[in-house]
Amino acid sequence: MRDLPKIWFLRHGETFWNAEKRLQGRLESDLTPTGQDQAAQQATLMAPILTAERPPCFASPLRRAQQTAQIALGDYGFVTDDRLAEVSAGVLEGMTLDEIAARHSELREANPHALDLFCEAPGGEGYEAFQARVLSVLEALETPTVLVAHGLWGQVARGIVRGLSRAEMAALPNGQGCVYVLENGEETVLQRA
Repeated sequence: MRDLPKIWFLRHGETFWNAEKRLQGRLESDLTPTGQDQAAQQATLMAPILTAERPPCFASPLRRAQQTAQIALGDYGFVTDDRLAEVSAGVLEGMTLDEIAARHSELREANPHALDLFCEAPGGEGYEAFQARVLSVLEALETPTVLVAHGLWGQVARGIVRGLSRAEMAALPNGQGCVYVLENGEETVLQRA
């Protein structure tokens, strides 16, 4: 893969379903007050970058990412890209982790990491299609760019940039309220002190 331009990746802030440990996938859940505060933290981190770099910004069409982008990017503006949507978790969407453990115990036990659980879900998108969709976004980037999307989307994108295996991607942290900076095959994390 060619060298990619610098990427600032923002995961959406906490949603009500995140707080309930409920799988969202393509379903919708709004930001909690904590999630709004996390997006405001991202706004503080992004303000000098947006002013100095003037990068194009893209966001997932899902409401939680749109809400985060509106707060984190303020009046700067962004374009919605459907390819930034979270991976579909098929029949597991809308269920809590406890419900999944009760109804699909073998699936849950075999897939302790969220990335694997979502990608192995019956009726879901699957890892290969998801990874190809993420890669299509990355390969289309021509200049340093801001991407506002989802936790698993970010894990795969960050893993691709860093040359990680699927297992290594699945083990990555999934912070909210921070900015992941991807450049030259490496990752740094911007956080408010």
